[in-house]
Amino acid sequence: MNWTDRNVFVTGATGIVGSWLVKRLIARGAHVVCLVRDWDPQTELVRSGDILRSNVVNGRLEDYDTLERAINEHEIDTVFHLGAQPIVSTALRNPLPTFEANIRGSYNLLEACRVHRSLVTRVVIASSDKAYGDGPSLPYTEDMPANGRHPYDVSKSCTDLIALSYAHTYDLPVTVARCGNIYGGGDLNWSRIVPGTVRSLWNGERPIIRSNGLFTRDYIFVEDVVDAYLALAERGTDEGVKGEAFNFSPESRVSVIEITRAIQRAMGREDLEPVILDQVRAEILDQYLDSTRAKQRLGWTARHTLDQGLAQTIPWYKTFLESGGGRTAGA
Repeated sequence: MNWTDRNVFVTGATGIVGSWLVKRLIARGAHVVCLVRDWDPQTELVRSGDILRSNVVNGRLEDYDTLERAINEHEIDTVFHLGAQPIVSTALRNPLPTFEANIRGSYNLLEACRVHRSLVTRVVIASSDKAYGDGPSLPYTEDMPANGRHPYDVSKSCTDLIALSYAHTYDLPVTVARCGNIYGGGDLNWSRIVPGTVRSLWNGERPIIRSNGLFTRDYIFVEDVVDAYLALAERGTDEGVKGEAFNFSPESRVSVIEITRAIQRAMGREDLEPVILDQVRAEILDQYLDSTRAKQRLGWTARHTLDQGLAQTIPWYKTFLESGGGRTAGA
């Protein structure tokens, strides 16, 4: 698929995946339109200057008119819906804004795409393994139901069901990408294990583990996620891809304490023993994905091991922290 001169709308463009997706799309010659709610100069989208190479629509997912105007006036061909409230603990403290952004925001966007079906030829919805909820068996496969129970998980389950209803009822060219825990340079949510641990070690502090350290997850490098989203867009109208959900995982789950130790080794700070708080609530103990469908139908596999991904991630944070970034939590 040729991305040159294609008009692409990216929600969540200031987030970790959005910033690297925008970078890749610009490099491939696309005209990128970014939805930006808050201006944060620390984000990779801004720091890299990619925001100056994009068109910016300021607004919120909760505002249908903003989304409809963006798609119509910029004659959008391809939509990547990455925008969301992405933090489990934030959703737990106050679920309403998460439901508004993640659920209302998604159906607003999908409805705007339906209204402008003459323009929009493909829609990729960024989801999560959290959409499956606390499944009775692992790994998760795509034939398992969306079954979230806690607020953040429910917001992702609802988004997936709504997205696929637009595909099956209105023939909207929608695909859904379900990933595990995404890491890489540009993640400014310091409560997450990778950026939080890197920053603590950089400051000579013991890393904080909010859980008991035994929770297991898929950890997938951001560049592999960008590959996945582009593959879905490029194959999104194919039989067996359109209207389907896909899991994306390196299929090498690790515990929280294991990824903390891996970061310590990579940074040469094994002397700083982690502080284990064992205080998390409303989080699922074990979650990991089966990516057979993505391999078979899209030809996608993760290109980076955990150590390879961390080897690219940690230098980004070192540069960022040396420049004075990271003093306050990002959006």
